Amino acid sequence: MIRFFDVILSIGAILVLLPLAIIICIWIVLDTHAFPFFKQTRVGLNGKEFNLLKFRSMSPNAQNHGPLTIGERDSRITKSGYYLRKYKLDEIPQFWNVLKGEMSIVGPRPELPYFVSLYSVSQREILKIKPGLTDEASIYYKNESQLLAEAINPEVYFLQNIVPHKIALNQIYLQNPSVLNYFRIIFKTIRHLLF
Repeated sequence: MIRFFDVILSIGAILVLLPLAIIICIWIVLDTHAFPFFKQTRVGLNGKEFNLLKFRSMSPNAQNHGPLTIGERDSRITKSGYYLRKYKLDEIPQFWNVLKGEMSIVGPRPELPYFVSLYSVSQREILKIKPGLTDEASIYYKNESQLLAEAINPEVYFLQNIVPHKIALNQIYLQNPSVLNYFRIIFKTIRHLLF
């Protein structure tokens, strides 16, 4: 049933957001002189890797300078990227990942293979469901990059504090991935984005 809603909502979102997506593509090209889309390997259902699609929000060689975004004014973030990230517009292309069946609208945010390789056996339980566009952890840590900017060692702080808590929140969803919970998280996300 959730897959049915994933397909219907993704098609609707892609059609409604297409004009905005075209404007964003033009904006990115004018700002960065680079291809407007960015693909990155992430870990999905059952540990299978896939290409996560995003609008480009960082300079073309940004991935060579570490996996974490440190603060809203990370020097690798482009001018257009600052606003795309602030309003989560860089995530719009992931509706295509949902349509392809690689993601769900609700589920644990997919992580980089490096971070997943550090998961314990119990933490890897969250790989039993599809990763998602949004989850309780995304809402709770909407200011994650700012928290990392304030940390003495951002990667250590991320691994020791943020990752375990995110996984714990997702393990709660894993216990009851119902349609009711699915829509509850969608509406909660919309509310946080708008207000």
